[in-house]
Amino acid sequence: MALKKANIIVKRGSGQETLEVLFNPSEYSLESANTFAWQTIPGLQTPIAQFISGEATTLSMELFFDSYEKGTDVRQQTSKVSKLLEVDKDLHAPPTCRFVWGSLDFKGIVERVSQKFTMFLDSGLPVRATLSVSFRAIASMKEQYQNIPRQSADRTKQKTLEQGDQLWMIAAHEYEDAGEWRAIAEANGIDNPRTVRTGRKIIIPRLE
Repeated sequence: MALKKANIIVKRGSGQETLEVLFNPSEYSLESANTFAWQTIPGLQTPIAQFISGEATTLSMELFFDSYEKGTDVRQQTSKVSKLLEVDKDLHAPPTCRFVWGSLDFKGIVERVSQKFTMFLDSGLPVRATLSVSFRAIASMKEQYQNIPRQSADRTKQKTLEQGDQLWMIAAHEYEDAGEWRAIAEANGIDNPRTVRTGRKIIIPRLE
């Protein structure tokens, strides 16, 4: 039984458009990475690694296009993919999309497209092309916090504020809901969360 055709499902506003891949890719690759800061400590032979963040997963593949039998310009097909790099007039950003093929369902944006035209008619019209395409995964802040295991919020804690700490960030970390920052503000008598000073000890209350 032949594997179903791969599709690129493009989300535009409240609707979506499906681009059917003419020929399934022969292979694809997924690349993930983490970013670390390396701090050199006098007296130590190797630097200390400090985790900064994960990097978005990249999906890469080559897509093949052929319009020789029809005698039409193959760019009519390839442009549908390359245009996913362009800014959508309603979104003010390139559209998000999903690459769906068999068990693979990858949500992201098209980050890079390299077009190589390999066959032409006598008129010079390109009728065969290979596209190297890279998608980069995207996820909202809420989705990312939901996917990270968190400590229980069923008991009161104390925390010393560090440089860059914001109440909504602490709420997202402790309660998995950034909107619960008000509970922390109320428990500590904070009227303006923007003026909280670094080094202050605060209570992170238990949520009822």
